Amino acid sequence: MKLSRLVSLILLLFVIALTLTVLQANNIGGLPEALPKIARWLALAALAVYAAQRRSLTFWIVVSMFIGAEFGHDYPTAAQNMKVLSDVFLRLVKTIIAPLVFATLVVGIAGHADLKQVGKMGLKALIYFEVVTTFALFIGLAAINLTKAGVGISQAGAEGEPEKLQAVEQTTSDIILHIFPENIAKSVSEGQVLQVVVFAIIFAIGLAMVHGKHRRPMLEFAESLSEVMFKFTNVVMFFAPIGVGGALAYTVGKMGFSPLVNAFKLLLTLYGALAAFLLLVLVPVALIARIPLKRFIQAIAEPVSIAFATTSSEAALPRAMEAMESIGVPRRVVAFVMPTGYSFNLDGTTLYLSLAAVFVAQAAGIELSLGQQLVMVFTLMLTSKGVAGVPRASLVILLATVASFNLPSWPVFIILGIDALMDMARTAVNVIGNCLATAVVARWEGEFVDNYVAPPIDDLAEADSSIAQHAH
Repeated sequence: MKLSRLVSLILLLFVIALTLTVLQANNIGGLPEALPKIARWLALAALAVYAAQRRSLTFWIVVSMFIGAEFGHDYPTAAQNMKVLSDVFLRLVKTIIAPLVFATLVVGIAGHADLKQVGKMGLKALIYFEVVTTFALFIGLAAINLTKAGVGISQAGAEGEPEKLQAVEQTTSDIILHIFPENIAKSVSEGQVLQVVVFAIIFAIGLAMVHGKHRRPMLEFAESLSEVMFKFTNVVMFFAPIGVGGALAYTVGKMGFSPLVNAFKLLLTLYGALAAFLLLVLVPVALIARIPLKRFIQAIAEPVSIAFATTSSEAALPRAMEAMESIGVPRRVVAFVMPTGYSFNLDGTTLYLSLAAVFVAQAAGIELSLGQQLVMVFTLMLTSKGVAGVPRASLVILLATVASFNLPSWPVFIILGIDALMDMARTAVNVIGNCLATAVVARWEGEFVDNYVAPPIDDLAEADSSIAQHAH
């Protein structure tokens, strides 16, 4: 069957499935209970056939998201057991992060032995992170004050799992100490990316200072390790559609499509604010930095879809690093900016925290002045830097902060009900923001290569040297 005919068939099947589902939901026509379900599965089967002919991993991930959501809706009990598939995928990906970040940073810093240039690049990256996250903060505040999603909530509607959230009190000293590793093996096992970054930077500086004969073997080892981990990533990513489908099945099976009205209003507010942030901040930044938007969007489609479905920035990190190299960003820039951004450039999380904090106050019926809102949100920005490895980190920090501002905690548990859906969007925006930050810093450094043609997948080992030749 020709692809054009297959696409037409898929669209027709989806229209029929949607029509039958709506008719059944409104008790119109007395349809057999199983008919809409059969129609939906036929449409998904046709979509899977189309995906098999396209042979695109990104498209397979999208198809698996639809199949997972449908499975979660039709078989919620069985779907909640599908979480093991996403957990397996996340575990495999997390084994990549530390060695990949370590190896690429060591090669990027010690391989050039220009420590002043690395310091300048770090300063530029931090300035960019601060400016963009501040924009995210203000857009979040504007959105929640416009929609007033938390106004009118009855405390009786609060449904949550208090035992799963424990307030974590952190002093300034704790936040600073959290940046520095005390045991690199412990940092790796706990997934503390920022601590691995700090260790790798100091290690690379030390390596750059030793004699050439001692530096060369370690550099060759780091280069080999980074190439092996990129190939490792390619193998693991074949499991991505299964992991993504399992994640969506579990989410839909557990909470369905009908969260609380006010919580759903908050969800729409978040998605609208994130869309505004993308259009009003990130797109203009990309245009100003002369980043080729079409190539950029094509490159990040896969890592962003992985981040959206798994709600894990870590799951998307290896693919995001490869994507940025594929459009002409040197590996040393990617290796430094992107892992650092995972702690300092969480655009989606910053915007979410500003929304959620004011939502709690609105739900409690407490009027906060703009000054009070800013103080609370800036506090959240600072404290969130130190808990990247804590499960439900954003909610944990939110709970601790609202308590310190004498706000009640029960609205946080309403947010908990839809946190999975909110986490998808904010994680995807975090990945988009970090990918763009990498490209912008490369342009700022004068090392972004326009019209760069990525090598075939088997020639990735030569990509960085090719970029360097183009850049100089």
